[in-house]
Amino acid sequence: MLSETSHGNLDALTDNAIMIKIKEGNLDGMRLLFVRYNRPLYGFLFRMTNDRETSEDIVQEVFYRMLKSRHTFMGTGEFRTWMYHLSRNVLKDVIRKHKKAGHHFEMTAFEERIDSGAAADEKLLKQQEAAMVQEALGRLSPEFREVLILSRYQDLRYSEIAAILDITQGAVKVRVHRAIEQLKQIFLKTAY
Repeated sequence: MLSETSHGNLDALTDNAIMIKIKEGNLDGMRLLFVRYNRPLYGFLFRMTNDRETSEDIVQEVFYRMLKSRHTFMGTGEFRTWMYHLSRNVLKDVIRKHKKAGHHFEMTAFEERIDSGAAADEKLLKQQEAAMVQEALGRLSPEFREVLILSRYQDLRYSEIAAILDITQGAVKVRVHRAIEQLKQIFLKTAY
C-alpha cells in the first residue's frame, strides 16, 4: 500500500522517472501510472476495436505486461511512446487470437459526453454526428485508423507516433493526411 508521503513524492515525478523507479523494484508507481493512463489507453483501444469489454481487458493486459516487461524500459524515450508501443503489441496478439477463434469485433455506438445544459435536439445531433464519425473511423484501414486515433484522440505528437509505429515522422504526416482524406470520403458517403 502506498503511504501518503510516497504517493505524494511519486505524483511530482515524470512518467519516465516513475517507470525507472518501477524498473528498480518500487512497484508503488504502477498505481499512479494506471490512474494517469488507463482512460486514454482505453479510449485508444476502444476506437481501435469498437468493443468495450475487449478494450477493458486489453488495458489490464497492457498494465500487466508493463510490469512484466519493466526491464525493457530504458528511459531514453517517452513513457507514453513505450506504453502505446506495448499496447499495439497486445492489441495485435488479441486480434490474432480472436481471428483464430473465429470472432470479430462488433461495432458499438460511440458515446460522446455532451454538456448537460445543451438542448435535447442539439444533444441528439451531436450524438448522431459522433456515431457517424465513429462508423466512418471504423471503416478506415487499421493503419489509417490507428494513426488518426493516436494523433487526434490521444494527442500524441508525430515524433511519438513515429517511434510507436517504427516509421519516420514524414511517413506519419503522410498517413495522417491520407487517413483524413479517406475519412472525409467515407463520412460524406455515410452522411448522404
